[in-house]
Amino acid sequence: MPPSVPSLPRRVARMLRTSLFAQVACALVLGIVVGKLWPDAAAELQPLGDGFTRLIKTIISPLVFCVVVVGIAKAGDLKAFGRIGLKALIWFEVASTLALIIGLLAANIVQPGSGMNVDPSTLNTSAVDAKTGGGSLPSTTEFIVNAIPTSFVGAFAENELLQVLILACLVGAALLHLGHTRVPKVLPAIEQAQEIIFAVVGFIMRLAPIAVFGAMAVLIGQYGLGVIETYAKLIILCYAAAALFIVLLAVALKAVTGLSLWKFLRYIREEMLLALGTASTESVMPRVMLKLRRAGARDDAVGLVLPTGYSFNLDGASLYLSIGTLFIAQAVGVDLSLSQQITVILVLMLTSKGMAGIPGSAFLALSATASSLGAIPAGAVALLLGVDRIMDSMRVVTNLLGNCVAVFAVSRWEGALDADKAKKVLDGEIVFSAEDEDSEKPELAKSEPGKPELAKSEPGKPELTKPGPEKPGPEEPQPEGPATVPAQTAKETASEAG
Repeated sequence: MPPSVPSLPRRVARMLRTSLFAQVACALVLGIVVGKLWPDAAAELQPLGDGFTRLIKTIISPLVFCVVVVGIAKAGDLKAFGRIGLKALIWFEVASTLALIIGLLAANIVQPGSGMNVDPSTLNTSAVDAKTGGGSLPSTTEFIVNAIPTSFVGAFAENELLQVLILACLVGAALLHLGHTRVPKVLPAIEQAQEIIFAVVGFIMRLAPIAVFGAMAVLIGQYGLGVIETYAKLIILCYAAAALFIVLLAVALKAVTGLSLWKFLRYIREEMLLALGTASTESVMPRVMLKLRRAGARDDAVGLVLPTGYSFNLDGASLYLSIGTLFIAQAVGVDLSLSQQITVILVLMLTSKGMAGIPGSAFLALSATASSLGAIPAGAVALLLGVDRIMDSMRVVTNLLGNCVAVFAVSRWEGALDADKAKKVLDGEIVFSAEDEDSEKPELAKSEPGKPELAKSEPGKPELTKPGPEKPGPEEPQPEGPATVPAQTAKETASEAG
């Protein structure tokens, strides 16, 4: 008899029970409904999203430290690590500058703010101060100095990723200098700590649907859907410009590595949906690092390029800032010349690098840009208060994809990418089950189906990775007789296993 096919309700229930993507998607829809129907009650759900983000942030710094140290120690070449960092910075600068130029061209062609004729004196600038908390963006010198740690523990306590990266590079370099013979237990301990951290990530990720539900309910309850109608032209322009930039990323990824960005999107669809729901790329950094390593990128490349990109490669923010600057100028009736628009690019190239982790950083960057031009009233930045949160989805997707493409491109550039393995993973030939999500070890069992015992055997005894029936195969042609040799082999194998 043919096997019975589960009913539709059972298949749906199983999907909701086992698929993080389905759980997050349902939470996203429920959050929109709750925010629309009960906006006052939705405001009380803010701790759900904030609590999840706090949990993720607690493990980002130790995870980055472990991945970078292990990557440097296993690569065995500190010069290669330096080359990866330099190539990453070159890629970041080219990509973010391209995003700025695309934003300016799009805003000049569509002119989303023309015809608004806004009087800046009527705008409530105190709302901008409340958004930014009275802070300011660091200067270039301050940014560089702040990246240098003043305390080993302080870098982790304050979650300063650039400081943690510097400490990880120093520790990795020290391990290479001393050698495994002088400090044989340090690297295995860090690797074991890394496995523990990934297991903790798995525990926290089970709370992701709750976080997405709370964050989306707060967003819709606070801003409503009406803001989309008011700023429809600007919103459509920003998302269209982001889509164009992502297409260019796909072309660059295909040209440099031969990989498909669309297949990669399918590969990280759960992380992408979670980032959209929480409006944060930090919430998915640990999982994305794990998936990039599984997709063939070397540990040192992933550990250096991805966290650095969170500070230096904000492509989505660059798009938004360039379009937003011209939108504000057009709305208040200021016509920026070509030289002024070039100044906008130069200023944003600097201010966008120090935005990560600063409250209201987009408004600070826009205010700094307006002040440098001297033609746009600084108070006009308040025009974007109502739409800024809606733009988070565009910025999150573009930032995340831009940094992932940078990891693949720089890895291939440095010879740190296993392209064949990457294609197999993205094509679905190497599949990880739900139980494997928090560990690297099952990857071998999945990639080599003919060796099911590999994940359980000892690395130093490869003969134990073969199934039992295959053991006597090569011995059968010997003249001593097939019955004696397999029995002897079985005893030896049993004694070794014991």
